[in-house]
Amino acid sequence: MSFVTATNIFQSYGPRPILERVNVSVEKGEFISIVGASGCGKSTFLRLLLAQETPTRGEIRIDGADPAQEPGLDRGVVFQKYSVFPHLTVVENVIAGEAFRTKWGRFFGAERHAAHDRAMEVLTRCGLDHMARAYPAALSGGMQQRLAIGQALAAKPRILLLDEPFGALDPGTRLSMHDFLMDLRAETGMTVFMVTHDLEEGFKLGDRVLVFDKPRWDLTNPDIIGATITYDFDARNGGIPYQTIEEETHVLQPA
Repeated sequence: MSFVTATNIFQSYGPRPILERVNVSVEKGEFISIVGASGCGKSTFLRLLLAQETPTRGEIRIDGADPAQEPGLDRGVVFQKYSVFPHLTVVENVIAGEAFRTKWGRFFGAERHAAHDRAMEVLTRCGLDHMARAYPAALSGGMQQRLAIGQALAAKPRILLLDEPFGALDPGTRLSMHDFLMDLRAETGMTVFMVTHDLEEGFKLGDRVLVFDKPRWDLTNPDIIGATITYDFDARNGGIPYQTIEEETHVLQPA
């Protein structure tokens, strides 16, 4: 059984369709890059995986469980904008990531000391242990994004969702973050979905590259048709198709 399955997913916002007939199965530990033009539902699909949104039709199952009704700690998410708490120190941010799993959302006494030690281990892995007592404002962009990933990892998610995580970084920092992410992925073995506009980045990091696009185009009203997965490439095998998408793309000409 596949670890993540999306079956016949449709999503609309009011009368406007965003996604239609999205079907994909992902094995545990795979790294899935998601690419496509702006407005083709990439981030919408990520929000559906997070269970931040519920599909209009279809279902998403994780490890065979019933579809989630709201985000859970089994799914970590990192956005392009650094999603950390500015009023907490670096180490407190990581502790907060793990504390989400507790009843009260925080640790006390000996548990807090143990959580602090675990947070320092995460920061060492992220290369931020020397900045543990600093506040996020004192960190560079790349450091803040490493902190955001470390915070997400502290909750020990089964799936890591990345929405353009490196889009705001300079080229050198971006390459460094690529290495950092691949090292973490090798250590944790978690399943990763990453939205990116950079096709080269998608093939470099991903095991598979999913291309979202509209299978049909109506030139008189482009917004009446939703996007789907039009290509599923195996990035581990020279970019050959991982799976054939049996749907023809065509343009509907005005009468």
